[in-house]
Amino acid sequence: MSKLFVFWMINEDFLVGITMVVGAENLTAITWAHAVNSQELLTATLASNIDMIEADIVLGHLISDPNGPEIPVMGHPPVNTSDISLSSFLQQILDHNGQNAGRTKGVKLDFKSTEVFTGSLAMLTDLWSFMNYPVWLNADIIRGPVNNTGTNPVDANSFLSGCRAFPEAILSIGWTTRWGPDFTEGTYTDDQIDSMSSAIRDNGIPRSSHPITFPVRAGIAAQSQTQLTNLMKAFNETNTVTLTIWSSENDNVDVAKLRSLIFAVGIDKVYVDVPKDLLDQLDLGNPGNGARKLAQLTIMSFFCLSMALFISHLLAK
Repeated sequence: MSKLFVFWMINEDFLVGITMVVGAENLTAITWAHAVNSQELLTATLASNIDMIEADIVLGHLISDPNGPEIPVMGHPPVNTSDISLSSFLQQILDHNGQNAGRTKGVKLDFKSTEVFTGSLAMLTDLWSFMNYPVWLNADIIRGPVNNTGTNPVDANSFLSGCRAFPEAILSIGWTTRWGPDFTEGTYTDDQIDSMSSAIRDNGIPRSSHPITFPVRAGIAAQSQTQLTNLMKAFNETNTVTLTIWSSENDNVDVAKLRSLIFAVGIDKVYVDVPKDLLDQLDLGNPGNGARKLAQLTIMSFFCLSMALFISHLLAK
């Protein structure tokens, strides 16, 4: 959360101190590489200025060993073969970050099934103490909108109980979705929100140190502001809670409503991982009247500056 620090000491630096914003965050400015599921993409991403690497994990085979045992590999269903295993993927990021202190990458691991998550736990345990950078453990653990019956969610209890072994991990927990260019109506329903809340509470996450981010699909999230803000409020007292807005190419999105959601929640609590054309339409560098938090911060800074100048004037007499 942004904090405004006001220094009432009158010295040569007081004008700078009065308007200093310490710990201010604009999570929407964090950059993403999405679906980094091949060696070529990983190599290119590690050489780039991208902040966060998102990749999918399935249970499958390496292309070089099609008859070998099934192992966690990088890929998105229905693809279950890859030229890179999860083990190699994690080790390469670890090596990169160890050798590039000024250009470290965070990683979001999107587990596509209960089986691949449980099959990856030993590997994560072996490396965890060395992974001193942001690691997100992601899964769709609740069946979600719009009437999505085609994708099986990862078992919520298995996922959340497994994540408890990694207390510093950010839990990225969402819903399966059905959406696209022809969809215009759909929300995260109250029942779907309640199911998520129950899973979190039943697995003791509010008593843990885990930050939580809810990955929500842009086109649906734009129509679900009340539901999503209520969900965040339910856990704000016990966990650090954010949204991660994502979108597939060509998804139908009400841009005005999505901007409203982003600025209602606050840019210090929303990650945005969407295609460039949608990001350009959102125009998050020009918040306008929607950025109430920034406007309030600016007003407070001006008030503090005026008060300090007034006190300085009195002391000079």
